[in-house]
Amino acid sequence: MSTPIEDVKSKIDIVEYIGRFVSLKKTGRNFKAPCPFHNEKTPSFIVSPDRQIWRCFGACQTGGDVISFLMKWENITFFEALRELAQQTGTKLENINFEDKEWKKKEILLSINNAALKFFHYLLNQHAAGKDALTYLEKRGLNKNLIETFQLGYAPKSWDSLLTFLIKKGFSQQDIFQTGLIIRSQRGKFYDRFRGRLMFPIIDARDMIIGFSGRLIEESLTLEVDQAKYVNTPETPIYHKRETLYGINVAKEAIKNEQKVVVVEGEFDMISCYKHGVKNTVAIKGSAFTKDQLMLIKRYAQHLILALDADFSGTETTKRAIEDTESLDLRIDIVQFDFAKDPDEAFQHNPLEFKKKLKNPIPIYDFIIQIAKKRQGDEPTAYAKKAISDEVIPFLANITNPIIKTHYVKRLAEILEVNESSVESLLHRFNIKKRKQKISYIVRKSQQGENRYNLLQKYILSLMVQNEQPIRIYRKAQEVLDENDFSIPSYKNLLDHLGKYYEINKAKETNLEKFNIQQFTSNLSAPLQSVFDELFLFDASLINNETLDKDINRSLYELKQLSLKDKIKQAINSEDTTLVKEYSKSLSEVEKKLSSLYN
Repeated sequence: MSTPIEDVKSKIDIVEYIGRFVSLKKTGRNFKAPCPFHNEKTPSFIVSPDRQIWRCFGACQTGGDVISFLMKWENITFFEALRELAQQTGTKLENINFEDKEWKKKEILLSINNAALKFFHYLLNQHAAGKDALTYLEKRGLNKNLIETFQLGYAPKSWDSLLTFLIKKGFSQQDIFQTGLIIRSQRGKFYDRFRGRLMFPIIDARDMIIGFSGRLIEESLTLEVDQAKYVNTPETPIYHKRETLYGINVAKEAIKNEQKVVVVEGEFDMISCYKHGVKNTVAIKGSAFTKDQLMLIKRYAQHLILALDADFSGTETTKRAIEDTESLDLRIDIVQFDFAKDPDEAFQHNPLEFKKKLKNPIPIYDFIIQIAKKRQGDEPTAYAKKAISDEVIPFLANITNPIIKTHYVKRLAEILEVNESSVESLLHRFNIKKRKQKISYIVRKSQQGENRYNLLQKYILSLMVQNEQPIRIYRKAQEVLDENDFSIPSYKNLLDHLGKYYEINKAKETNLEKFNIQQFTSNLSAPLQSVFDELFLFDASLINNETLDKDINRSLYELKQLSLKDKIKQAINSEDTTLVKEYSKSLSEVEKKLSSLYN
């Protein structure tokens, strides 16, 4: 009888599901893509439709099923991922016998934040303590409806009013501390982090209150100049700044409908955009724009419009975002305005003009070229032209789409008053100088301690288990190799299971040409199933050796050659001259055969 967890997974095709977030390309029986969890140029992220699993063979070295993918993608617990997938598939989660301690802890912290939000919201709207903050919001043009939509609040000028309130609600001091709502002094005493501040709850895309941002109101700034304008929840088990976008909870549907997102820098900028009808807006905290935030955006749209503060320093935020947007296949445009310091002020001064600019943003690479030209003046000298090319070329080199790249090669050539081949030459030189040439998979693995002998064993076994008709490769391998040619115990064990599988099915007179993966893996131990899955997902094309793809016989005989060399070393160490002669004779024959295969 299947479990609810198995029911959920059975209703989801992992390739289709992961394909919503990652651009997958077919490779043999599997699909691959650049890993979404770390930066890389050579795809190492493999998804198997047969096994309904995924694995990263790059820096992450992790993998799993559709549940573990969602856990890692959204940084959520097992129970949260299971619940979300169950809702999507219409599966009822009944009689689940497991304890997700991580979720239970997270649930407590979320409950504390929820109670704190109600506390702050009440003080702002219904208590005398929040009168000045409410007046301030009204001056900023925020009405009751906006205050309710964004659940704004007020933290009183008190050292422990929130702490006292939460303790009375039954929460422990240690759990409250973990939310970041209170601070522990050097003497060990706890006190409220947010005091005398307008409170913006930070709510994620699943409507969970994960943190807060507290802003001093203008009247306070003149009295307490030593205080920071904004105080934010620190990193906690449920709040990670790099993954957070303010307003995503209220903006996500508009982003989906518009198929684009406007990105601003602060809470008031986001709320002001929302107020004026630009509801597909989110805000980053400060000027940092991370890949995690871009990955969050990609769930809803492929097109970003950056409307950051007018004085942001030479576009550094924009520049840092470009390489990541290219790797995630996102389009990025820029809104430039010089009549206000930020989007909030722009809407106050000239909303029509700012909306016009939002509708006609500048493509990112035009923006980069524009900035580079501006630095060098209207009539650049030869050296100024060089400076422009030095600044622009690194960005053009990152463009993956050939049509877009050709367009900007032509554009830059016109600006520099050179032919397009000169720009292409600069791009080529940049790639040689700045980018490390692709290191072959074999060399890379050798540096990590995996030599060619081990790699060939993995390659040959991966071909057997991935092939539509693995019996053919298995029979070829039997002609050349024996089980002792596999030095890795798990590989040797797996080969033995393959042999038994074919013998059993031969006796049953079943079709040996068709490999029943489920039947085969059902007889494997859990550790051996893990080895099988790794081989099944292994991307043989990464070996970067055409001869292995052209002729399996060459790799079989090369494996035999390396195996015999290893055996000769062992025989020499044990001073067994008879075995040395025997293996040397076999090696000579194998090398002759190998030589003939390459001629």
